[in-house]
Amino acid sequence: MLDRLRKMINNYFVGKEQVVEDVLVCLLSGGHVLLEDVPGVGKTTLAKTLAAAVDLDFGRIQFTPDTLPSDVTGLSIYNMKSGEFEFRQGAVMCQMLLADEINRTSPKTQACLLEAMAESQISVDGKIYKLPEPFFVIATQNPVEYLGTYPLPEAQMDRFMMRLSIGYPDADAEMRLMHDHIDGKTTSDIASVCSAEDIKDLKKKAAGIVINDGILSYIQDIIRLTREESKFLIGASPRAMLFLVQGARAKALLEGRDHVRPDDVKAVAVNILHHRLTLTQEARIRNERVDDILKGIIVKARVPVA
Repeated sequence: MLDRLRKMINNYFVGKEQVVEDVLVCLLSGGHVLLEDVPGVGKTTLAKTLAAAVDLDFGRIQFTPDTLPSDVTGLSIYNMKSGEFEFRQGAVMCQMLLADEINRTSPKTQACLLEAMAESQISVDGKIYKLPEPFFVIATQNPVEYLGTYPLPEAQMDRFMMRLSIGYPDADAEMRLMHDHIDGKTTSDIASVCSAEDIKDLKKKAAGIVINDGILSYIQDIIRLTREESKFLIGASPRAMLFLVQGARAKALLEGRDHVRPDDVKAVAVNILHHRLTLTQEARIRNERVDDILKGIIVKARVPVA
């Protein structure tokens, strides 16, 4: 099923197999993903393709400076006939939410997603509403346009399991994209490969993947080294450590194994950790890159022998 799912998505989202793999890791781990890239590289297309291939209830909200928290969570409206307040659900009440250009809305509206992403529930007028399962957020933001934007604070960034960059396609992929466009190939043509219930079952399988103490010590060592690294202001949090455990399990499942190997941890570590770490002023002046430092830390960490 996972092979068919990957094949279907890559058939419509061309030339970015690794990005698709990472998004599936987030989906199977119960995490959320932030796509940060320039306009026009397919961030929205990826979200719509995944939703169609998995047959999830898809919702989308285009964030703007005047978007209100109630637009996201919903609100209670007084019904004059019944004399009672009725809950009108917002955009978040779906299985897969595309939060488009999340950094264009105010911090107050950004914050209303925190509870939904962390606990799969929302609170409106003192009442708690559970979100449908599975619940998966794909947020997008443009890193090169800063006019009228509100950068995500560290607490919000930490809620995303991964921050991914799609990048430009290569020459062959661009040629295929043009042919698909001429042929009228769109995401509306996608046939669903699996259902929401299938994804819930796959998430349970991912949670059951065996991960031994040696691998856990390896993950712990990577986290410790980020905290000891002098080029970082702060190290990775315990939440980041748990995300590494979940991501490594999901990666093992995608590879068709029932146990985690060190390579699974290496494959997901950079994308899980890099947006949680901030460089010191001195490191920025020297044009250091978080990803390069992280790769060095992963090499330095003690790899379990067995």
